[in-house]
Amino acid sequence: MSTEGRLAVRKTYKLFIGGAFPRSESGRSYQVQSASGDFLANAALGSRKDVRDAVKAARAATGKWSGATAYNRGQILYRVAEMLEGRRAQFAAEVADAEGVDPAFDLVDAAIDRWVWYAGWADKIAQVHGGANPVAGPYFNLSAPEPTGVVGVVAPARSSLLGLVSVIAPAIVTGNTVVVLASTERPLPAVTLSEVLATSDLPGGVVNILTGAVAEMAPWLAAHMDVNAIDLTGVTDPTLAKALEAAAAENLKRVIRPSDPDWGADPGVTRMLSLLEVKTVWHPKGV
Repeated sequence: MSTEGRLAVRKTYKLFIGGAFPRSESGRSYQVQSASGDFLANAALGSRKDVRDAVKAARAATGKWSGATAYNRGQILYRVAEMLEGRRAQFAAEVADAEGVDPAFDLVDAAIDRWVWYAGWADKIAQVHGGANPVAGPYFNLSAPEPTGVVGVVAPARSSLLGLVSVIAPAIVTGNTVVVLASTERPLPAVTLSEVLATSDLPGGVVNILTGAVAEMAPWLAAHMDVNAIDLTGVTDPTLAKALEAAAAENLKRVIRPSDPDWGADPGVTRMLSLLEVKTVWHPKGV
């Protein structure tokens, strides 16, 4: 059978909410272009309703995910790294298109290694950020870190995979769930990552990824009363960043302010610690 003159199927990428891939309730989409201006695909243009649905899914997943053992969370993050390794060539092609860097295997390898690095911290962060406190009295005084809850994340605008992984992994390895607004211009690595997450033993709703106009969706995410913290790393407009911080203050969200760090550098533990609460318990020693 001849395929001469065949038109390739144009893929329209969907959102990732609650472990499923729904279309945007708005029915809108937009064209995604490469760094050189070539058409790549259509992506869903998320809306306020999509943000609400994603927050609801993230909240529903918090109990199971925060209640999982740290060892189990580390296993799942390592599984994500395994699956990224299996699709290394695909991610390299997408990152090259998005960022204009070819070859992009070094960036993909760094993203894979970043998952492994955070997986190793899963059962160790409590030892760094908690422990027994010396007190004057016959008591045990113990501090233990706990997840903050639902975290809204504005993904880095330029680092489409490594930066994305570097803001998602520290949030979920500590037991939080996330709603991620992918880079508007470079969303395809984020959408492909969602396909990996959907088949990596990660419970549905732990990571929710929305594509579209960040300036349109971020205000609803920052103002949502069931979001406990917001990471504004990827916000590039100072006026928008100030408005989002003001909205976040309505329910005293924790805020990570906009930044553009060297994503290839050692990430340290600061981002993990910024998304943890500390519970301190007193208990009598007895006699």
